[in-house]
Amino acid sequence: MELKGIKNIIFDLGGVLLNLDFNLTQQAFVELGVTDFKGYYNKAKQVGLFDDFEIGKISEAEFCAQIKVVSGIDKSNEDLITAWNAMLLNFPDVRKELLLRLKDDFSIVLLSNTNETHVRSFLKTVKKDIDETSLSPLFKNVYYSNEIGFRKPNANVFQFVLDQNNFKAEETLFLDDSIQHLEGAKQLGIKTFHINDKPVEELFANFLA
Repeated sequence: MELKGIKNIIFDLGGVLLNLDFNLTQQAFVELGVTDFKGYYNKAKQVGLFDDFEIGKISEAEFCAQIKVVSGIDKSNEDLITAWNAMLLNFPDVRKELLLRLKDDFSIVLLSNTNETHVRSFLKTVKKDIDETSLSPLFKNVYYSNEIGFRKPNANVFQFVLDQNNFKAEETLFLDDSIQHLEGAKQLGIKTFHINDKPVEELFANFLA
Protein backbone atom coordinates (compact mmCIF):
# COMPACT_ATOMS: atom_id res chain seq x y z
CA MET A 1 0.00 0.00 0.00
CA GLU A 2 1.58 3.26 -1.18
CA LEU A 3 1.10 6.34 1.01
CA LYS A 4 3.44 8.71 -0.85
CA GLY A 5 1.56 11.88 -1.71
CA ILE A 6 -1.48 10.81 0.34
CA LYS A 7 -2.97 13.43 2.66
CA ASN A 8 -6.45 11.99 3.16
CA ILE A 9 -7.78 8.50 3.87
CA ILE A 10 -11.37 7.33 3.44
CA PHE A 11 -12.11 4.23 5.53
CA ASP A 12 -14.87 1.71 5.03
CA LEU A 13 -16.35 0.44 8.30
CA GLY A 14 -17.58 -3.15 8.10
CA GLY A 15 -14.87 -5.63 7.26
CA VAL A 16 -12.15 -3.02 7.73
CA LEU A 17 -12.65 -1.56 11.21
CA LEU A 18 -15.69 -3.45 12.46
CA ASN A 19 -15.36 -7.20 12.08
CA LEU A 20 -18.13 -8.88 10.07
CA ASP A 21 -19.27 -12.38 9.22
CA PHE A 22 -21.89 -12.38 6.44
CA ASN A 23 -22.36 -16.12 6.91
CA LEU A 24 -23.86 -15.57 10.36
CA THR A 25 -26.68 -13.46 8.93
CA GLN A 26 -27.22 -15.87 6.04
CA GLN A 27 -27.42 -18.78 8.49
CA ALA A 28 -29.75 -16.87 10.80
CA PHE A 29 -32.16 -16.24 7.93
CA VAL A 30 -31.94 -19.87 6.83
CA GLU A 31 -32.99 -20.83 10.35
CA LEU A 32 -35.98 -18.48 9.99
CA GLY A 33 -36.95 -20.27 6.79
CA VAL A 34 -35.33 -18.06 4.13
CA THR A 35 -33.42 -20.85 2.43
CA ASP A 36 -32.19 -18.72 -0.50
CA PHE A 37 -31.17 -15.59 1.47
CA LYS A 38 -27.65 -15.69 -0.02
CA GLY A 39 -29.23 -15.06 -3.41
CA TYR A 40 -30.77 -11.84 -2.10
CA TYR A 41 -27.78 -10.55 -0.13
CA ASN A 42 -24.08 -11.35 0.06
CA LYS A 43 -20.77 -9.52 0.18
CA ALA A 44 -20.52 -9.19 -3.60
CA LYS A 45 -24.08 -8.20 -4.52
CA GLN A 46 -27.57 -7.51 -3.21
CA VAL A 47 -31.06 -6.95 -4.59
CA GLY A 48 -32.71 -3.52 -4.70
CA LEU A 49 -34.50 -3.89 -1.38
CA PHE A 50 -31.16 -3.73 0.44
CA ASP A 51 -29.96 -0.82 -1.70
CA ASP A 52 -33.11 1.11 -0.80
CA PHE A 53 -32.55 0.44 2.90
CA GLU A 54 -28.92 1.57 2.63
CA ILE A 55 -29.83 4.94 1.12
CA GLY A 56 -32.61 5.61 3.61
CA LYS A 57 -35.32 5.22 0.98
CA ILE A 58 -37.25 2.79 3.16
CA SER A 59 -37.56 2.53 6.94
CA GLU A 60 -36.71 -0.41 9.15
CA ALA A 61 -40.39 -1.35 9.35
CA GLU A 62 -40.72 -1.23 5.56
CA PHE A 63 -37.53 -3.29 5.21
CA CYS A 64 -38.91 -6.00 7.48
CA ALA A 65 -42.24 -5.96 5.66
CA GLN A 66 -40.55 -6.39 2.29
CA ILE A 67 -38.33 -9.19 3.60
CA LYS A 68 -41.49 -11.05 4.58
CA VAL A 69 -42.99 -10.52 1.13
CA VAL A 70 -39.96 -11.59 -0.93
CA SER A 71 -39.16 -14.54 1.31
CA GLY A 72 -42.69 -15.71 2.03
CA ILE A 73 -42.01 -16.13 5.75
CA ASP A 74 -44.12 -14.78 8.59
CA LYS A 75 -41.75 -13.87 11.40
CA SER A 76 -41.71 -10.98 13.85
CA ASN A 77 -39.76 -7.83 13.06
CA GLU A 78 -37.67 -8.57 16.14
CA ASP A 79 -36.65 -11.95 14.72
CA LEU A 80 -35.74 -10.40 11.37
CA ILE A 81 -33.71 -7.62 12.99
CA THR A 82 -31.82 -10.11 15.16
CA ALA A 83 -30.95 -12.16 12.07
CA TRP A 84 -29.98 -9.04 10.10
CA ASN A 85 -27.64 -7.90 12.87
CA ALA A 86 -25.99 -11.30 13.31
CA MET A 87 -23.18 -10.39 10.91
CA LEU A 88 -21.96 -7.52 13.13
CA LEU A 89 -19.13 -8.65 15.39
CA ASN A 90 -16.57 -6.54 17.27
CA PHE A 91 -14.50 -3.37 16.96
CA PRO A 92 -10.97 -4.21 18.17
CA ASP A 93 -9.41 -1.62 20.45
CA VAL A 94 -6.21 -1.64 18.36
CA ARG A 95 -8.16 -0.07 15.51
CA LYS A 96 -9.25 2.83 17.69
CA GLU A 97 -5.59 3.33 18.58
CA LEU A 98 -4.65 3.20 14.90
CA LEU A 99 -7.20 5.82 13.90
CA LEU A 100 -6.08 8.17 16.64
CA ARG A 101 -2.47 7.80 15.48
CA LEU A 102 -3.38 8.35 11.83
CA LYS A 103 -5.23 11.56 12.67
CA ASP A 104 -1.86 13.15 13.43
CA ASP A 105 -0.70 12.71 9.83
CA PHE A 106 -3.82 12.47 7.67
CA SER A 107 -7.34 13.79 7.34
CA ILE A 108 -9.40 10.63 7.83
CA VAL A 109 -13.10 10.13 7.18
CA LEU A 110 -15.47 7.17 7.39
CA LEU A 111 -17.73 6.13 4.50
CA SER A 112 -20.02 3.19 5.17
CA ASN A 113 -22.82 1.52 3.24
CA THR A 114 -25.18 0.87 6.13
CA ASN A 115 -28.73 1.23 7.41
CA GLU A 116 -30.58 2.41 10.49
CA THR A 117 -30.78 -1.07 12.00
CA HIS A 118 -27.08 -1.74 11.72
CA VAL A 119 -26.12 1.74 12.92
CA ARG A 120 -28.16 1.27 16.09
CA SER A 121 -26.56 -2.13 16.68
CA PHE A 122 -22.92 -1.36 15.92
CA LEU A 123 -22.97 1.81 18.01
CA LYS A 124 -23.78 -0.41 21.00
CA THR A 125 -20.75 -2.52 20.04
CA VAL A 126 -18.59 0.59 19.73
CA LYS A 127 -19.64 1.68 23.21
CA LYS A 128 -18.85 -1.75 24.66
CA ASP A 129 -15.57 -2.38 22.80
CA ILE A 130 -13.89 1.02 22.59
CA ASP A 131 -15.92 3.15 25.03
CA GLU A 132 -17.18 5.62 22.43
CA THR A 133 -20.82 6.65 22.01
CA SER A 134 -20.22 7.42 18.34
CA LEU A 135 -17.42 7.13 15.79
CA SER A 136 -17.19 10.90 15.26
CA PRO A 137 -14.27 11.42 17.69
CA LEU A 138 -12.10 9.12 15.56
CA PHE A 139 -12.63 10.88 12.22
CA LYS A 140 -12.80 14.29 10.61
CA ASN A 141 -16.25 13.30 9.32
CA VAL A 142 -18.46 10.21 9.37
CA TYR A 143 -20.76 9.37 6.45
CA TYR A 144 -23.42 6.67 6.64
CA SER A 145 -25.13 5.91 3.33
CA ASN A 146 -28.60 5.82 4.86
CA GLU A 147 -28.12 9.38 6.14
CA ILE A 148 -26.57 10.97 3.02
CA GLY A 149 -28.66 9.13 0.42
CA PHE A 150 -25.70 7.84 -1.60
CA ARG A 151 -23.97 4.47 -1.52
CA LYS A 152 -20.84 2.83 -2.83
CA PRO A 153 -19.75 1.98 -5.50
CA ASN A 154 -21.46 4.95 -7.20
CA ALA A 155 -19.02 7.73 -8.05
CA ASN A 156 -21.40 10.37 -6.70
CA VAL A 157 -20.83 9.28 -3.10
CA PHE A 158 -17.08 9.70 -3.49
CA GLN A 159 -17.52 13.08 -5.17
CA PHE A 160 -19.73 14.07 -2.24
CA VAL A 161 -17.00 13.15 0.25
CA LEU A 162 -14.31 14.97 -1.76
CA ASP A 163 -16.45 18.12 -2.00
CA GLN A 164 -17.52 18.08 1.65
CA ASN A 165 -13.92 17.88 2.86
CA ASN A 166 -12.12 19.85 0.12
CA PHE A 167 -10.06 16.75 -0.67
CA LYS A 168 -8.12 16.40 -3.92
CA ALA A 169 -8.72 12.98 -5.47
CA GLU A 170 -5.05 12.38 -6.22
CA GLU A 171 -4.16 13.02 -2.57
CA THR A 172 -6.84 10.66 -1.25
CA LEU A 173 -6.74 6.92 -0.51
CA PHE A 174 -9.87 4.78 -0.14
CA LEU A 175 -9.78 1.45 1.75
CA ASP A 176 -12.55 -1.15 1.45
CA ASP A 177 -12.89 -4.91 1.85
CA SER A 178 -15.46 -5.19 -1.01
CA ILE A 179 -13.51 -4.95 -4.24
CA GLN A 180 -16.53 -3.78 -6.25
CA HIS A 181 -16.78 -0.68 -4.07
CA LEU A 182 -13.41 0.59 -5.30
CA GLU A 183 -14.63 1.27 -8.83
CA GLY A 184 -16.46 4.55 -8.23
CA ALA A 185 -13.44 5.95 -6.39
CA LYS A 186 -11.10 4.92 -9.20
CA GLN A 187 -13.28 6.77 -11.72
CA LEU A 188 -12.55 10.02 -9.90
CA GLY A 189 -8.81 9.42 -9.60
CA ILE A 190 -8.90 8.43 -5.94
CA LYS A 191 -6.24 5.89 -5.05
CA THR A 192 -7.67 2.65 -3.72
CA PHE A 193 -6.61 -0.39 -1.75
CA HIS A 194 -8.52 -3.63 -1.30
CA ILE A 195 -8.40 -4.90 2.29
CA ASN A 196 -8.36 -8.63 1.77
CA ASP A 197 -6.04 -11.04 3.51
CA LYS A 198 -4.55 -8.79 6.21
CA PRO A 199 -6.27 -6.81 8.97
CA VAL A 200 -5.98 -3.06 8.60
CA GLU A 201 -3.76 -2.70 11.68
CA GLU A 202 -1.11 -4.87 10.02
CA LEU A 203 -1.11 -2.67 6.92
CA PHE A 204 -0.41 0.38 9.11
CA ALA A 205 1.83 -1.43 11.61
CA ASN A 206 4.49 1.30 11.49
CA PHE A 207 1.97 3.76 12.99
CA LEU A 208 1.47 1.47 15.97
CA ALA A 209 5.15 0.77 16.63
